[in-house]
Amino acid sequence: MQTTEELAEETAAAGRPEAEEAPAGELPRFWPLLLVAAAVLPGTALVLLGQSISKPALQAWQTVCLSVTVQALPFLLLGTALSGAINAFVPARVFHRVLPRRPVLAVPVAGAAGVVLPGCECASVPVANSLIGRGVTPAAAFAFLLSAPAINPVVLTATAIAFPGRPAMVLARLLASLATATVMGWLWLWLGRAEWLKPAVRHTGHHAGHSRWSEFRRAFQHDFLHAGGFLVIGAMAAATFNVAVPPSVLDTFSSSPWLSVLFLAALAILLAVCSEADAFVASSLTGFSPLARLTFMVVGPMVDLKLIALQAGTFGRAFAVRFSAATTAVAILCSALIGGILL
Repeated sequence: MQTTEELAEETAAAGRPEAEEAPAGELPRFWPLLLVAAAVLPGTALVLLGQSISKPALQAWQTVCLSVTVQALPFLLLGTALSGAINAFVPARVFHRVLPRRPVLAVPVAGAAGVVLPGCECASVPVANSLIGRGVTPAAAFAFLLSAPAINPVVLTATAIAFPGRPAMVLARLLASLATATVMGWLWLWLGRAEWLKPAVRHTGHHAGHSRWSEFRRAFQHDFLHAGGFLVIGAMAAATFNVAVPPSVLDTFSSSPWLSVLFLAALAILLAVCSEADAFVASSLTGFSPLARLTFMVVGPMVDLKLIALQAGTFGRAFAVRFSAATTAVAILCSALIGGILL
């Protein structure tokens, strides 16, 4: 005997036109030109760049760009695979049973659930997009998007190793990150507008009579190819900052308590270090206060160049600009409040 929810799902699936499946598997109309451009333009840009800057600087740029991409790629694969699995194998009713029906309560629950995903921000974006496609309220999905890269066991363990004998730093990172994710979810409930959010057109949910593995493959292929390009763009931007800004700038800002907090927040955005590695970068910034280094670790997994690019490609530019700016402000305030108490 089928439940009412199961019957509703099958009825909705049966009523969808077959044309909805086409975008996930079709190539762009001018795909040969896009392929040639993707192969030629980056190489041409590197040649022109190499003629205008010194060889060591170009090598440093290439190293940073490649390291950021390679560091994030496994977690992007994890996220897109998990997103495809959720899309094909998990019924929509599961999320409605796990999350509270009231959105204001679903937000902190979804934020706390971020502890189960051992990945970085690259993995959380496609998963959040898949959750929204399965009927989860966007506020809860965004709380999960922000918390998953910051409070999962891998990140907290790395933080404890990077700051030996400093359990307060681990606790401060956990609480400040969870508070930021929850506040941002509530802010979306209060101020968010539907026209800001433009999720990528994609197949969502299992269609009756279709192979789940085929649906998983299509969703995985769509999300990975879509997000991978924006990951590379973010990595290139982070590499450019690393090469362009001299180390002496760090010494200028470290002497001021509040300027150092704002500077490390901006540095976290621009460096785009994966959340599994940012604690070791923060521990190496010994000239800065513990509060400033905490801010670096809270802001980085939630707002960085590659994440902004991924969000813009997945949810739209209007969303990415507003959400990233608000998240930065909330993360700095939460870090200052919790870090001021614990550190």
